[in-house]
Amino acid sequence: MNENVYYAYGDMLDMPHHVSESRKPMSMHDRAAQFSAFAALTGYDDEVEETARLTEERPALSEDKRDDIDKKLNILSEHIGERPEITVTFFVPDERKSGGAFSAYTGELRHIDYYNGYLIFTDGEKISLWDIFDIDGEIYNLIEGE
Repeated sequence: MNENVYYAYGDMLDMPHHVSESRKPMSMHDRAAQFSAFAALTGYDDEVEETARLTEERPALSEDKRDDIDKKLNILSEHIGERPEITVTFFVPDERKSGGAFSAYTGELRHIDYYNGYLIFTDGEKISLWDIFDIDGEIYNLIEGE
């Protein structure tokens, strides 16, 4: 032990720890909470985490891919009464920063709302026609059945 510390506090080092008889000990969580108001960088960890979160840029669709999606939508609209089960791969724009992520949804198609630009499924899910990158599923059975 450092001699200077012992010299300055030597008389207190061997004293027993005080435990109150009238109050129960405070939990570590409550003790830490006393000092949270003094955190110099409140929200800093959240900002670092948000900056580190990766997003993808929305790729542009080729004309061929756009034509393929349009063809599939036309086939689906002809067979909408059959409630075909399809899987749609689509781009979800990020709410906080540029870019987004791809997602896939599988469900029974109920309606294609060309006016507002949505695929509407029997469970109420809506997917924007402008965000679609691929349509898969029972559509191939519908194509073969023609």
